[in-house]
Amino acid sequence: MGLDIKIPIGLMFTLLGLLLTIFGLATIGDEELYRRALDININLWTGITMLVIGVFMLATSKFKPLAKKIKEVESEEG
Repeated sequence: MGLDIKIPIGLMFTLLGLLLTIFGLATIGDEELYRRALDININLWTGITMLVIGVFMLATSKFKPLAKKIKEVESEEG
């Protein structure tokens, strides 16, 4: 099966995380916006977290073919 669900989900997390991070950086001085969130820039922190998760998922989807190649080489060697 060639379907790897980590690629589209990783892209979604990466794009949304990038948008939230940019929005959080653009509104970094708006105190009224973050008053209800105890003055924490929740958009920035959520965006960074989503960006890290998305990049991690994309990176691990790239390592899967490498594991298959290693198994093929090991099976050919004996």
